[in-house]
Amino acid sequence: MTHRVGLGILLLVFVAGCGVAPDDAVDLDDASSEDAAPDADAAPDALVDVPHDRPTDALVDVPRDRPSDALVDVPRDRPSDASADRAVPSDGGCPPEMALVQGRVCVDRWEAHLEARDMDGGVSAWSPYTNPGSRWVRAVSTEGEVPQGYITGAQSRDACRNAGKRLCALPDWLAACRGPTSQIYPYGNTYVRRRCNEGRTPHPVVQFYGTSTGVFTFERMNNPGINQQPDSLARAGAFTGCVSPDGLADMVGNLHEWIDDPAGTFKGGFYADAEINGRGCLYTTTAHGFDYRDYSTGFRCCADPR
Repeated sequence: MTHRVGLGILLLVFVAGCGVAPDDAVDLDDASSEDAAPDADAAPDALVDVPHDRPTDALVDVPRDRPSDALVDVPRDRPSDASADRAVPSDGGCPPEMALVQGRVCVDRWEAHLEARDMDGGVSAWSPYTNPGSRWVRAVSTEGEVPQGYITGAQSRDACRNAGKRLCALPDWLAACRGPTSQIYPYGNTYVRRRCNEGRTPHPVVQFYGTSTGVFTFERMNNPGINQQPDSLARAGAFTGCVSPDGLADMVGNLHEWIDDPAGTFKGGFYADAEINGRGCLYTTTAHGFDYRDYSTGFRCCADPR
């Protein structure tokens, strides 16, 4: 059974559990605006001023007339011209960064980060705290990298295609998360608190802005500073106990993961909640369109074995 609890309603429940005072209750009119699907190019420079008691130097502000500012150098052990289709298949016909699941589908071991084409035609790593807009990007799965948040389902699908892969379909995603015995969590059927990156308190949006009033809007929930707070978004694979039987990390918690559903579905929960819309691998949100995004949305890719 899927759940259609949107992030506005979900956050109402979650914030209430964090002990926020009644006069700081979430404004439902503001929360409803998150379902809009604005132009993906518009939000990177639509940053909201941070309250004076919060440092601004943690923000990644990328003006639209300087798109290359969100590009960073690719480490020397990951050449910028390395194409996904050059990867040497591992046992089972999957590239090294993917695991063979149930003998039928290759699934990225880690949540994806992005590489983007820069002004001179080269490819460099893209900031995981900034939406890429209409730029050409491809998905990369690497342990230890910060995975890409602030991304739509449509952008995730295109990034997988540009890497020679595809966005995971629901049966493939569930098989990868639940393993051969269809367990509830990647690590088993009994919940273990903080084994995966979930359950963070206080809520990251409330902590960032210092209030829950009027902050659950599209613009504010796409502020790059939210995922740069301490104890929020973790590097891929940092929670070493949150691994599926096939060796896939962070399928529960860390970031919501888009699946291939044009109507809009993401799975697995994120670092503040992986229980409200279903337990563990069963966590499902279908309340947002495929062009929705905020700080909590991410993805991984699948592919057919070679």
